[in-house]
Parts: sequence; structure tokens; C-alpha cells
Amino acid sequence: MKAKQISGSLAEHSPLHVVKIDPRTDYRWEIFLKSTPASWIYYHPIWLELLAEVYDYRPIHLACEDASGQVVAILPLFHQRGLRSGHIFRSVFTGPLARDEQSEFALLQAAVEVAHAVPGSQLHLKMPPRVFDHPVDGLTGAVAYETYHLALPERTELLRLDSTIRRAANKALRQGVTVRRAQSERDLRVWYDLYVQTMRRLLVLPTPYRLFELAWRRLSSHGMLRLLLAERVDDGETKLLGGIFLLLCGKTISFDSLGWREEDQALRVNDLLHWQAIHDACAEGLRWYDLGDVALSNEGLARYKRKWGAEALLIYDYASPAHLHVASNGHTPSKNSSARLMQAVWPHLPTRTLGMLAHLYYTFHLY
Repeated sequence: MKAKQISGSLAEHSPLHVVKIDPRTDYRWEIFLKSTPASWIYYHPIWLELLAEVYDYRPIHLACEDASGQVVAILPLFHQRGLRSGHIFRSVFTGPLARDEQSEFALLQAAVEVAHAVPGSQLHLKMPPRVFDHPVDGLTGAVAYETYHLALPERTELLRLDSTIRRAANKALRQGVTVRRAQSERDLRVWYDLYVQTMRRLLVLPTPYRLFELAWRRLSSHGMLRLLLAERVDDGETKLLGGIFLLLCGKTISFDSLGWREEDQALRVNDLLHWQAIHDACAEGLRWYDLGDVALSNEGLARYKRKWGAEALLIYDYASPAHLHVASNGHTPSKNSSARLMQAVWPHLPTRTLGMLAHLYYTFHLY
């Protein structure tokens, strides 16, 4: 598909054009990904395949080629159809990954054209703010959330973490908490139950188990997945206190999900898990620790991530039509007339029931 609406002199002189591409079979996608310093898991072909399979998204991934056929920019794009939201074309945690402004502009314009080809559809792209010499027709941005990244030094001894973090990690270690890497799907299943308990407390719909299961099976063998478990032996029995699910790609390790026992929160297990993940990543030569996203209204969580030394980056929801914007990627009980009932019932639902609700929500496109 050719990018037809590149404005002014850019259209006249540019050798660029945009094509639909299958990252699983077209090696150029992964070659380009490996050539960029910002190699995030959210652009990787295996991860994109998992999202399409688990959530029943239809992939319409785009790439920008130069005159020689070399890929110079990519944009993961999915088409989803919800019972309430209708047709939506969206990126998931990503926008274009491009070598220059011209190729990025071409991808954005092409994404607008793809969405407009389906009557009544919406386009939503999550990305940092952009200013182009020529506006992208029909695409406007609004602040959506913040994302936090910690730059890692070349050696662990150069880490400059807050003294309160070191004290918290040492406190957990003194009280017998140990951290190990998960070794089996049984470990994953036990952790998932704890994760669902955590999402229940936070009134958030959990990610379906199938995504974690398939990620374990397809990413672990490539060294792209890590599940750290914090445990303590009490009365001769090993008790799982918490766990952190991490994704790796290139020089970046990304925090994905966390589960912990509320009754053991005083042990500062979450601090120990992040501390261990950061030290491991630094020792292995990784350069970025992605602490994930924070809603603009959640100052407490933002403050927690800043204490690690992470820097915030504003992410915008670039939407077309212009008046449509989505504030976050998460799903919480809705703020309508049934919200009070849902919030009263939600904390009392069994974890197995919540896991099944998450599965049904996405399987039958109830969003």
C-alpha cells in the first residue's frame, strides 16, 4: 500500500512507500528492530503474534521501505472489534519505530488511511508527542499517561539507587526472603493466582492466563522472558510472597506484571524483586529498565517509580477521528451506574472466577 498523502515537497521527492508486512515471515522487520537502540519487546514478532492469538486481534502491521526495499520504519497495528467500542485500529504500547521523521510521517499517514477505509472505525496510537513540518491529516494527540524508564550503568557498582531501596531490600533478605527464577509452568501457574489476587485488590481486570502461558512457552527459549519469585520458608514450608514478570529484548528489560501477598507487604517484597531485577539486568549488560506506565491520576505509583531514579515520558493518544481519545490501556470496572455494585462485589470474587472473567472478556470481545 503506497502512502499517498505525504504533503508538499515530501510527496514529490520522497522515495518512501508503506507496505503491509508480516513480521513472522519477512526477515526485514526483525533486522530493522535489531539495528535500532530502542529494541522493545512490544515490537518483536513473537510478542505481536501472542497478542493477536490471545486477544483475537487482526494484525495489519505496516513498514516503510526506501527505494532499495530496505525497511526504515515499522508500526505494529491491530484491528479489534468490540461489542461496545466497535472497530478500532490501535498500536499496543507502541507507535512507529523509525530512523527519521519522513518515514515516521509516512507510517502515520498510512495508518490513518487504513482506519478510514473501514467506515465508523477509530485509530489510536500511543506514542510520545510529535511535531511535524506538515500535519498528519485527521490525527490529533491528547495526553494519555506517563511511562518510566531507568538508564542502567555499565557496572552494578555504578548503580545509584535511593538509600531507602537498599534498606528495604536488605530488610527483606535479613528476614529470610530469597529470590529465584521460575523454572516451570507450575511456578507460573502458582504466581498467576497471586497476580490475580493483586488485581482483585486493585479493582483491575487481570491479563488472561493464556498470554502468560504462551509467552512462557515461546519466549523463554529465546531468553526473552523472566519470572522472579520471592519466597520465604515458614515452619518448614516454602511460601510464595510475590513475583515479577519481565520481558527482555535487545538492551531493554521491561516490567510487565507483579503479584504480591498483602499480608506480607511489610517485608518490602516488591522493592526486593525490582532491586534484584535491576541488578541482574545491569550485570548482564542491559541498558534500560522499563518500569512501565502510570495513569496521570496515580501520583502514588508515579512517586514509587521515581524513587528508583526512573525518568518519566509523557505518552499521547493520537486518535482519528480527532475527538476520540482513550486515557489508558487498562480495564477497570466502569464508572457508570453499575460501578458501585461492581466495586462492592469485585474484591470478593474467587481468583478462579476473575481469571475466567478475563478470558471471557477478551474471547467474546466484550470491550
